[in-house]
Amino acid sequence: MADYPERIQAIKERMGQRLHILAHHYQSDQVVRHADSVGDSLELARRIPSLEAEHIVMCGVFFMAETASVLARQGQGVYLPAREAGCTLADLAPARIVETTLQELNRDGGRIVPLAYVNTSSAVKAICGRYGGSVCTSANAETMLRWALEQGDGVLFLPDKNLALNIADRIGIPENRRDFLLHPGGEQTGVVYIWPGICDVHTAFRTEAIREIRESDSKARVIVHPECAPEVVRAADASGSTSQIIAYVEASPPGSRIYVGTESNLVQRLKRRFAEEKSVLPLKSCDCPFMAQVTEERLAGLLEAISGGGAPRVEVASREASWAREAVNRMLQVCS
Repeated sequence: MADYPERIQAIKERMGQRLHILAHHYQSDQVVRHADSVGDSLELARRIPSLEAEHIVMCGVFFMAETASVLARQGQGVYLPAREAGCTLADLAPARIVETTLQELNRDGGRIVPLAYVNTSSAVKAICGRYGGSVCTSANAETMLRWALEQGDGVLFLPDKNLALNIADRIGIPENRRDFLLHPGGEQTGVVYIWPGICDVHTAFRTEAIREIRESDSKARVIVHPECAPEVVRAADASGSTSQIIAYVEASPPGSRIYVGTESNLVQRLKRRFAEEKSVLPLKSCDCPFMAQVTEERLAGLLEAISGGGAPRVEVASREASWAREAVNRMLQVCS
């Protein structure tokens, strides 16, 4: 059967407030239209502790569902329509290597504080909690890096090197106070130690595309995500998280032409929303293959399994969840 919208709506009506569906901005329109809450990673994390629903469905990738499970109350179940939906960044920072790296950085008695982008596993978030660190999103990375720098002798920023470099540029950390952490255990001299991870979506954007836009349309504006390479961020007019990109487009005057460098689902949604007022165009068409694994069909199947009592939950071991919650709550408190 392909009547997925009707099947989803029927279950939502039957379960009522016992069910709450969350969706990230990078999800397709077919999924987003069924969501009770839509947001970026920070907005969704803030939403979870206030939810009363017995069943919480995260339409996103696995680390988002883990974070939801960590923040959910006892008795609430968290579910993911596509449990295999991963994240390149999260995969590039295995917990065992992260902990070994921190041990090496702190072996001489210093205090290097870990700050993990939310695109990490709950195990990595738990390490951050145990070492007195926290997590950040692209929306609050500047605030959280400033906070982390005040907690010790330096910061291990992981796993996105581009986000680390762009935020370091923004708050004025000189290049001689940054270390690319390619060989842990060697002599380290920086104040910010940068994990060498990248997002395979946002690294696809190039300065050449921005230069071509400037040559053909001097009045066009460009905004990109801070997971893009630093030279791309410098060439753009602005950079920001998904929520900040939305706000930038909203605030742009009628008649504006805005090129957006981030995942295509968000860009196309903005294009349709403002079609009669301003032009919103993709800097380049880039889809996240992991987000795309959550489909309307899979959402319908999951909701039917939840309704029937047979859906597997996304669960995090209690000790790991406790430390990961500590790290996430530090972020929520600092950014409250």
